[in-house]
Amino acid sequence: MELENLLERVKNGTLDIKEASSEIEKSMYEDFGYAKLDYNRKKRSGFDEVIFCMGKEDKYLVEIVGNLIARNHRVLGTRASQYQFNLLKDRYPLLKYDKISKIIKYDELDSPLSGNIVVCCAGTSDIPVAEEAAQTAEFFNSKVDRVYDIGVSGIHRVFSNLDRINRANCIICVAGMEGALSSVLGGLVSVPIISVPTSIGYGANFGGLAALLTMINSCANGISVVNIDNGYGAGYIATQINRLAIDKER
Repeated sequence: MELENLLERVKNGTLDIKEASSEIEKSMYEDFGYAKLDYNRKKRSGFDEVIFCMGKEDKYLVEIVGNLIARNHRVLGTRASQYQFNLLKDRYPLLKYDKISKIIKYDELDSPLSGNIVVCCAGTSDIPVAEEAAQTAEFFNSKVDRVYDIGVSGIHRVFSNLDRINRANCIICVAGMEGALSSVLGGLVSVPIISVPTSIGYGANFGGLAALLTMINSCANGISVVNIDNGYGAGYIATQINRLAIDKER
């Protein structure tokens, strides 16, 4: 709905202010032709728009990052390459890059972290996906405790960290190979687990499909599963759960 038409309808009484406000909020995005930047997403969902950097043209990425910084004063980008960061850093010197998670971030607000999300991973090779999850949650102001390299080949490592794990409002479990860590944790904790299968493993792992099927078919309760290597998705959902737990405590 065009803004002038909307205001005219409010003026002549055919549209009330509450309905007009709702229409304006729905339409708050900017159309660049190649992208429609959703500036109003945080009002609707509680989360700013996030950039998936992989595959984006240089010009598009530079303009998208610049516009989100100007409007939101913060930006998170996933699956960014070192080349893309080098392209951006001269224009936006406060932009940071983590080579492990391939995350770029810029944050003028520096809000405090709260709650508690525990991010577990089975092996050191799973850390890049685990870090994508952890840093996504931290960007959205969740406190994160990392418990890495506790795979089932040395299950005593799980038990020695169980007190830390049980203090979580939500657990993210990142595992490749056969993905068994998810089921082990599911039988030991009382909070939701978001399982992330990774593409780490030998040939019969089928690029993460074996771990995905293990997690989906787990007999343990309280487990949900995101797509292979989708640390960002896990960090997002875990933050939603963490926020609910924080609100309940207040």
